[in-house]
Amino acid sequence: MLTGAFGVSAYVARRINGARKRAGMDDYAFTPWELDVPHETVEFTADDGITLRGWWFPRPDSHRVIIGCPGHRRGKHDLLGIGSALWRAGNNVLLFDFRGCWDSDPAPQSLAYKEVPDLDAALRYVKWRVSGADIGIIGYSMGAAVAILVASRDPSVRAVVADSSFATMRDVIAHALRRHRFPPHPFVALTDVYNRWHYGYPFNAVRPIDDVARISPRPILFIHGGQDDVTPVSHAFRLYEAAREPKELWIVDGAAHCGAYFDNRAKYVTRVAEFFADSQTKAQEAGSASA
Repeated sequence: MLTGAFGVSAYVARRINGARKRAGMDDYAFTPWELDVPHETVEFTADDGITLRGWWFPRPDSHRVIIGCPGHRRGKHDLLGIGSALWRAGNNVLLFDFRGCWDSDPAPQSLAYKEVPDLDAALRYVKWRVSGADIGIIGYSMGAAVAILVASRDPSVRAVVADSSFATMRDVIAHALRRHRFPPHPFVALTDVYNRWHYGYPFNAVRPIDDVARISPRPILFIHGGQDDVTPVSHAFRLYEAAREPKELWIVDGAAHCGAYFDNRAKYVTRVAEFFADSQTKAQEAGSASA
């Protein structure tokens, strides 16, 4: 029985961290071409040498930049809808693949631990590309957790939209085990031991709830589906409670995981674009007042 428990734990850890295998249809994803959005294919390198690749939607007359972060094992093409909308709203936009996903270099992944240096690299690229860039980040699921972790310690990020983020890695894994009818005890603890031994980090290394307050006084918008069965909506309430002002919480009743955009595309795009525009205006006003 103990052998079986360790086998389950090893499987869960591999699902979190193991390299994603390319599938036969990977080369047939949509690109900005289908949406008639001008774009460049770009690449930049994380501190550990992993090359990351993405799409840059240019607005040469603007210093505003929005970076889009996809979810675990997902790709930049998932963000084409919101990315193109934010470009049409007057922003430069960078969508990129985290390590081990789609067009970026093959590499072991994690659940928002090894991906933090990837977003750091994206920020460096943006600052090199646009002098004095006014930067916002929108992330989904794991990408939202990464956005919180990075923004909490990088003041160059002026605003964050966190869609379907988890509060802690441990809790979202416990929920996944329950969904598959495994009791969190002892499987979470066993998986944590295996994860620490084989992949080099503990679950407690990824706790956005501990970092989110440090984003203040920069604004953050939490978005979550009321029927999210991957990351329960309770995570959004916990993150919102832990965050400091200015902060907003938008719960979309009936929406599934990362489903708020699809519930009402026009409403979602308008709210997110206005959030970033308002945050950029307030940042400029604050800068002028302190000058």
